[in-house]
Amino acid sequence: MDKIRLGRTGMMVSRLGFGGIPIQRVSHDEAVAVVQKCLDLGINFLDTANGYTTSEERIGDAIKGRREQAIIATKSGARDRERMEGHLKLSLERLGVECIDLYQLHGVSDFQTLEKVLAPGGPMAVLEDARKNGVIRHIGITSHQIDVSREAVKSGRFETVMFPFNFITAEPEEQLLPLCREHDVGFIAMKPLAGGALDNVTIAFKYLFQFAEVLSIPGIEKPHEIEEIVRVLHGPLDMSEAEQREMQKMKDELGTRFCRRCDYCQPCPEEIPISLMMFVDTAVRRMPSDRLFTGFVADAVEKAAGCDECGQCEERCPYELPVREILAEQVRLFREAKQRYEEQASPG
Repeated sequence: MDKIRLGRTGMMVSRLGFGGIPIQRVSHDEAVAVVQKCLDLGINFLDTANGYTTSEERIGDAIKGRREQAIIATKSGARDRERMEGHLKLSLERLGVECIDLYQLHGVSDFQTLEKVLAPGGPMAVLEDARKNGVIRHIGITSHQIDVSREAVKSGRFETVMFPFNFITAEPEEQLLPLCREHDVGFIAMKPLAGGALDNVTIAFKYLFQFAEVLSIPGIEKPHEIEEIVRVLHGPLDMSEAEQREMQKMKDELGTRFCRRCDYCQPCPEEIPISLMMFVDTAVRRMPSDRLFTGFVADAVEKAAGCDECGQCEERCPYELPVREILAEQVRLFREAKQRYEEQASPG
């Protein structure tokens, strides 16, 4: 598989990587098999996170005896030194490696958090010490907020940035990619299928593969999913006129209801995490049920259920989304999924 240089890390990565969220939902053996299928296909970039429950451990088992074939990326949402030290140690143990190729500060999506993780003696200092000591090789950041991502790139502290990128969330093309080129920061595209909103794999990846320096990391659960994307990569990448029309149709249909997680809608008087709520349907499809119905998503849904419909969010949204309507839909979807889960789990 063709490889690209991941910014100033100098690492040569396959143009297509592996996202490790979905393998939480399958059995251990199935997870190991799909990771090994990726390696067999020439995919060498494997991305996971401390917060993805079993994902690190399963990737660790999959790369046993094949460490030289894999570039391992993981991440931590720690916001203080002690937690970052603990997460880094745990990642090394779960992955079964002595050195992690890319360690990322996870989900830094507001300026207050960026300042906090970069503060002297904070999480970034832990990673910089680990890099000096050879425990990690490179440091990156992940975010859903483009202004924060731009500031992170300009800071010079990060070697990679991970951000949502697809033909619906296309803002990085003009607002972030040029800056990454200027600062030689590697760009990793998460959500290439818009969190499952895009079902035409061919069009979605033909769009992304036109950007030669972008590393796309779809979340993969089954071997046939990665095989389908690899076929796109190995085939003709120019879009036909019919495919271009279809892409425009999907943009027209989804663009008026698809949240870019810019968070310009905030602050919410009811403290509803709006951008999180807009992707509850994705969480229902991808997260393990035991976490979905008891953790932070469940907490967000309860807050959203108390929305007083003041409309301030819609006034601020630059994409004119019907935020209140979508929130109500997501609350209903979550509660229906929870009811099905409880009925299935109930004895008898």
